[in-house]
Amino acid sequence: MISSPLMTVMVDAVRKASRGLRRDYGEIENLQVSRKGPGDFVSAADRKAEEVLRDALTKARPGYGMVLEESGIVEGTDKSHVWHVDPLDGTSNFLHGIPHFAISVGLEREGQVVAGVIYDPVKDELFVAERGKGAYLNNRRLRVSGRVDMADALSAYGTPYLGRGNHPRLLREVAAVMAVSGGTRRMGSAALDLAYVACGRLDLYWERDLQTWDIAAGIILVREAGGFVTSADGASEPLAAKSVACGNEGLHRELVAILRKVNG
Repeated sequence: MISSPLMTVMVDAVRKASRGLRRDYGEIENLQVSRKGPGDFVSAADRKAEEVLRDALTKARPGYGMVLEESGIVEGTDKSHVWHVDPLDGTSNFLHGIPHFAISVGLEREGQVVAGVIYDPVKDELFVAERGKGAYLNNRRLRVSGRVDMADALSAYGTPYLGRGNHPRLLREVAAVMAVSGGTRRMGSAALDLAYVACGRLDLYWERDLQTWDIAAGIILVREAGGFVTSADGASEPLAAKSVACGNEGLHRELVAILRKVNG
């Protein structure tokens, strides 16, 4: 496990926020839920977790800026550091009682993601990574899968919310990947999809129409686990493009080629 001061700050923050999420998940029927847009649900648990994360990270690093799912952009006096915070990635799963969601916190320094933490409070799985120090699940060092054949690969993808994104494009992409891969999954949490690629549970993952808080932590996890991460078109940084394609070197190359071919 990484024991740097930065990682201590991040892990402490997500563990504090997780307490409320676990409690509210156990009281799922009593959650107060509001709706803020087509297919985009926000729970009281989501807002409370963000407040805990914001307070903890601000106290530890008071000058850093923030990009928060619920509160938006918070300018910091330190212009070179920005937290990207998702207090509850997999909100729909959470609200339906599906135990697959996570807290995700990534730190961007001068345009590059340098540290990330993804915590699954139901399974008590803590994924951490820091640039140059590797990626870990709890105390186990992570490596992306070593599979070389697309026919053996398990691929995950994300679907855009109702009223967002390009559904016909996604259907073309999924059909093309399904035709050559060992299997496909839609799990419902971008952060955990990236974490699962980092630990080899998934071989590939792609998604478009994302936000930086969805993927910041996962980007550094996959890279520190030896994987490749680009935008879905393979040509740019995912944080800027707000899309992602990832896997080991060979399978990532094949995935990007498939997506490019389908989209002409």
